[in-house]
Amino acid sequence: MPGEDIERGAAANKNRANDNVNNSYAPSSAYLIEDMETQWTSWLVPMFVVANVAVFIVVMFINNCPKHDHPAYEGKCVARFLGRFSFEPLKANPLFGPSSRTLEKLGGLEWTKVVHKHQGWRLITCIWLHAGIIHLLTNMLCLVFIGVRLEQQFGFVRIGIIYLLSGFGGCVLSSLFIQNSISVGASGALFGLLGAMLSELVTNWSLYTNKAAALLTLVVIIAINLAIGILPHVDNFAHIGGFLTGFFLGFVLLPRPRFGWLHGSNLPATAPVKSKYKTYQYVLWVISLVLLTTGITVALVMLFRGENGNDHCHWCHYMSCVPTSRWSCDGNA
Repeated sequence: MPGEDIERGAAANKNRANDNVNNSYAPSSAYLIEDMETQWTSWLVPMFVVANVAVFIVVMFINNCPKHDHPAYEGKCVARFLGRFSFEPLKANPLFGPSSRTLEKLGGLEWTKVVHKHQGWRLITCIWLHAGIIHLLTNMLCLVFIGVRLEQQFGFVRIGIIYLLSGFGGCVLSSLFIQNSISVGASGALFGLLGAMLSELVTNWSLYTNKAAALLTLVVIIAINLAIGILPHVDNFAHIGGFLTGFFLGFVLLPRPRFGWLHGSNLPATAPVKSKYKTYQYVLWVISLVLLTTGITVALVMLFRGENGNDHCHWCHYMSCVPTSRWSCDGNA
């Protein structure tokens, strides 16, 4: 919502949803050679979708637009036939959703409440809230087409950890740099899955048959999504924080064993025993774990000390919004 809610993931732009739906999971399926690992049944990602939809329904029930007065906005609640589930006036929320006040009350990310009122739980609850039905549908479509394939390949434990920690990492970075707006959405977690796809491609490089095409496809998808984040009222810091968290977690959680190690039982007893992973995979594992732990620790210390990230990086606000003659970025920094 302009000036108040920062909608994560550029939900208002349906082109992004189409890009992710059509392309995002291609590198993990079209270019990877068949291996002997068992395919998992995806159930956690569908549960995440159900949980997000259920939370949105509860939020709209609590919002109860017809009982609110809207003197500052022309027009009445949208889709009034839905009763208390009707949406706020479009000038208040163009994404067809609840009011800023309702999102704030139910756990939206707000720097003042996290730092000064010690409500750190908002760093987690905001991941499950969405600014409107457009925001929700876009994020859930992306989650299905990215997350289901990853869960089938790597199982619910690893993908669940990446999703939740990436969402948390995105919230932490967002709180450091955007301190005058309410922020909600699962886009930090979704960007974490994209980041994990990229690091999975790197750490399992030898298993891909068309390496250049897989890398180029994924990099283009990520670049387009991050570029959309420079529009006003989109929390690109949550995108970046989630992406970096997922990228490092991918090196830690998603390395695949050597092809020969998977078939070790078929080798003669005199054959030399190789380690499960390659040397460079172990190196990336250690470096990523150190960087991830250090980064999150430093960010949390800065956050709860009440520091503003823009004071330490005077150009970083351009990473979330680039001002033009058509819009200003006053609500983003």
